Amino acid sequence: MKGLQMLWADGKKARRIKTNMWKHNIKFHQLPYREMEHLRQFRRDVTKCLFLGILSIPPFANYLVFLLMYLFPRQLLIRHFWTPKQQIDFLDIYHALRKQSHPEILCYLEKVVPLISDAGLQWHMTELCTKMQRGTHPAVHDILALRECFANHPLGMDQLRALQMKALCRAMLLTPYLPSVLLRHRLKTHTTVIHQLDKALAKLGVGQLTAQEVKSACYLRGLNSTHIAEERCRTWLGEWLQISCSLKETELSLLLHNVVLLSINYVGSRR
Repeated sequence: MKGLQMLWADGKKARRIKTNMWKHNIKFHQLPYREMEHLRQFRRDVTKCLFLGILSIPPFANYLVFLLMYLFPRQLLIRHFWTPKQQIDFLDIYHALRKQSHPEILCYLEKVVPLISDAGLQWHMTELCTKMQRGTHPAVHDILALRECFANHPLGMDQLRALQMKALCRAMLLTPYLPSVLLRHRLKTHTTVIHQLDKALAKLGVGQLTAQEVKSACYLRGLNSTHIAEERCRTWLGEWLQISCSLKETELSLLLHNVVLLSINYVGSRR
């Protein structure tokens, strides 16, 4: 019942935001940070609920659905219906799943080094990959130095290969079991939304966020923040925003890879 009340309250808030957008002709990217984040999360929750609704359509299937929800709460229930312990446990499980794609993504970055035409950029990419393998957390300038590689060939969003996109989808907790065209579209859309959220968050300021908002923002961007102190999370989120707010729309492939680059060796994140 508590979960239903929370979901109902979220639905009413989302409706108010959408009504205000319609009345004042406001686009999603023009919303304040908290309203943008609320709509993004609510859409994901509703999508999961719709799946359960479809399963319940056949006669007497609702009994089976209740059993499945009890047996598989992580897969079938949304966060409103998780216990506090389940929330921590399930976030750890999801992070372990996305961590499995990290070595594959770094391997692809190493493989494209010979395809980079600029010798200076080749050196920077090699240095970055070496640092990552040694367990060193890269500096913001180390990552931004490579932005040109991610704007065009070989790592631009439109140049990514199918296997690369599948690995990146797993790192973003998106389903990789789609055709290449749909994978590219989903990655572009998801990364664009995060970029828009970052711009709104930069206007608000990380210091204005509550501890829970900070941890949620970090988790969305690739960091397993459930076991990291709040101040470290704020520091990491500040580094992320430095990178994100420096990028143009044509360079969003770097933001996509940053989910791995900035999080994999951060202190306290290797769980």
